[in-house]
Amino acid sequence: MMLQPRASILVVLAMALATGLAAPLAAQDTRVPQTRAEMHASFAPLVRKAAPAVVNIYTSKVVLTRRGPNLFDDPFFRRFFGEAFPGFESQREQTQNSLGSGVILRPEGLIVTNAHVIEGAEQIVVVLADRRQFPAQVIGRDERTDIAILRVEADEPLPHLELGDSDALEVGDIVLAIGNPFGVGQTVTSGIVSALARTNVGVSDLNSFIQTDAAINPGNSGGALVAMDGRVVGINTAIFSRSGGSHGIGFAIPSTMVRAVIAGFAKGDGRLVRPWLGAVTRAVGPDDASQLKLPRPVGAVVESVHPKSPAAKAGIRPGDVILSVNGREIEDDNALRYRIATLALGDTATFKLWRKGASIEARAPLEAPVEDPPRDLTALSGAHPLAGAVVANMSPALAEELGGERFPAGVYVLQIRGGSPAARFGFRPGDALRELNGRKVEKVRELVQALERPTERWAIGLDRGGQRLSVVIGR
Repeated sequence: MMLQPRASILVVLAMALATGLAAPLAAQDTRVPQTRAEMHASFAPLVRKAAPAVVNIYTSKVVLTRRGPNLFDDPFFRRFFGEAFPGFESQREQTQNSLGSGVILRPEGLIVTNAHVIEGAEQIVVVLADRRQFPAQVIGRDERTDIAILRVEADEPLPHLELGDSDALEVGDIVLAIGNPFGVGQTVTSGIVSALARTNVGVSDLNSFIQTDAAINPGNSGGALVAMDGRVVGINTAIFSRSGGSHGIGFAIPSTMVRAVIAGFAKGDGRLVRPWLGAVTRAVGPDDASQLKLPRPVGAVVESVHPKSPAAKAGIRPGDVILSVNGREIEDDNALRYRIATLALGDTATFKLWRKGASIEARAPLEAPVEDPPRDLTALSGAHPLAGAVVANMSPALAEELGGERFPAGVYVLQIRGGSPAARFGFRPGDALRELNGRKVEKVRELVQALERPTERWAIGLDRGGQRLSVVIGR
């Protein structure tokens, strides 16, 4: 009986693993199994190597839950009985537990998982495949990539896996997904790499996901996507599903990004500083390609460049199209952000640019974003509508902390105290304050000085989500 092509590939590769071969995928022969031994080949040797390093992660946190409708929730009854009988309280504390997976990457107990797995956790317990349990400490958590780094203390080296090179993956490569779906216990599924560089998944803004048809379900988050050489090429993080189960479309964070995040947290202060390009870009559309005489609509077109940025030092200009970084093709602006985020501070990146119908190269130093101007974080108080707001001067460093570069210079609202005048008048975090009583506001100190001037009428101009708004308070 002739096997289907994909089944043939699976069996032959499994046979190679069973006999101790670890050659790259491209170097192995693809053919129909010829012998009985080949027909009975298995992924078991690979699983025996990888599975002990994939762990279960149990988290717990205390949340306030509201009881159902209760006669004694009525203010009249609570006035007389509510404080005397705890059962009459409308809220109570409840421990909420959740489950995910993780991968041990170093024998001393360094573990990577998804940031959403440990979100809000007050207690984290790591359980190994051999049932040993360890309390875990959070080394770093990065919401923009959905990666968290944990550490456990053990008396002996722990089983671990090495990070592979996700940039070497090709569509069609075979991978294994290992995790704990639905809490049933450690589970292994196999599939192929269905697509690469998926940037429109909506899970995080700094990723270029590996798509796979290996079954990934709730509880697999943070588990390992393992290549045929036994190395981790991705961290399983999301699925596309209408029912909550696997529909054959799963996504993993590439190991290239995982490696960069680990390196970024290496200082141990809990802060992650990424390289900064200092150029605002957008994807190249068909009209752009025609106008710029590009062979096809690919790359990221530069809209603006910060004067003190690495992009400016490299000579990158508005109107340039960034086609590749260090030889890696850039499909769009999301791919550019991902590629920059995977590079190391202090290195130099080589950019291939399209300018005036020709291809040129530029080299830029990889530097941290500058805090220029200083943020001057200020909590506003006094008899005015902005009392209760915390404001700051926007800078590239602050913009990076807030999740991107598309923050024009100016004064921004970062926080609003509940019940304050600023909250009552509808101001929101993210508002950019541009004018006050007809005067431009460019720095926090200018705003504070303007608010101190006595007036009976406040006219405030602001930007919110790309829209210009005007708020008038008073006569």
